[in-house]
Amino acid sequence: MEKATKKSLRRWAVGLVLLGVIAYFVPYLVIFYLICGLYDLSRNKNLSREVVEQYFFGNGMFTWLLSPLNIILDILSLPYVNKGVYKLQDLPPDYQAEVKRLITATQKENIVGQLQARAEQQARSMFFFKWYGKDQPSFANVPSFYEKYNFVKTIGVSVFNKKNSTSKHFGPVRATIRVLYNINDMNDRTAYIWCGDTTSYWKDDKLFIFDDTLMHQSVNQTDQTRYCLFVDILRPSYMPGLFAGIVSFMGVILKGSNSIFYKNWKVIQK
Repeated sequence: MEKATKKSLRRWAVGLVLLGVIAYFVPYLVIFYLICGLYDLSRNKNLSREVVEQYFFGNGMFTWLLSPLNIILDILSLPYVNKGVYKLQDLPPDYQAEVKRLITATQKENIVGQLQARAEQQARSMFFFKWYGKDQPSFANVPSFYEKYNFVKTIGVSVFNKKNSTSKHFGPVRATIRVLYNINDMNDRTAYIWCGDTTSYWKDDKLFIFDDTLMHQSVNQTDQTRYCLFVDILRPSYMPGLFAGIVSFMGVILKGSNSIFYKNWKVIQK
């Protein structure tokens, strides 16, 4: 506890000093970013010092850097208000159809059997089939993941070995929303995901849809390996072409960088 407190105090001290130095040279830019960041941060439920610290001085800094873009995307998405955590029926019918199509395909394919030998050698592993709209090579034979989708832009499978969890973290951009579907059956409620004030247990509900720019965490404290379909789908709007264009641009900028974003996973393609 004392070590964690010292780390937190050091992070606040370094962060505030750096912010003060930047504000000295570009005060209006810092004020602008503080306003955007405070709005963005306020969307998180159950705000605490930890959430504030992680957002401004921890792994949420990239989300803060992109907060002006995300606020613009919030406006462009209207009248589809960002719910934070979604039910499938909250999505437009065409979006729902693609999610259901993917789930049906996942249930038919022997995904666990194909990935098991490679996945269970790692604490956490990630297998990508699409990345920001572009097909990715894979040793696994899952033809359904390479079909054409209008709204689904990233398809992967996230695998957590037993007794493994992520840190509390934020995603970067709100051009998409995250869809997770747990492929295998979990035996107890120590495998779950939480976002804000919502905790979803994979034993009870295999589907979880949420805005990943909110702080969240995935936990597997069971003695099982957890296999989860990992999908980014375009955020509902009356301008899906614009949002698809933003995602495509991000795909060009981030080409080949999925191992950087998922540095705590072993990204396995071939």
